[in-house]
Amino acid sequence: MHAVRAIVEQDGKWYIAYCPEIPGANGQGRTKASCLKNLGQAIELILEDRRKDGMRGIPRSATHERVQVG
Repeated sequence: MHAVRAIVEQDGKWYIAYCPEIPGANGQGRTKASCLKNLGQAIELILEDRRKDGMRGIPRSATHERVQVG
C-alpha cells in the first residue's frame, strides 16, 4: 500500500485537508481524524474513477498486471 501526503489546516472549529499529489482530493471534519478519514475516502473515489477512465480503449488482448510501489 502506498501512502500519500495530507496537508491539514484548522479553520475555526473545522479541520480541512488536501493531498497535493492528487489534485481535487480534499476532506473536512470537526476532528482531525474525521477530516483525514474523509480525505482518504475522497482519494479512493478519485483513484477508482481514474482507473476506470484509464482502462477505456485498452485492447482485450492486453494483459493486466499489478505493480507494488513504495
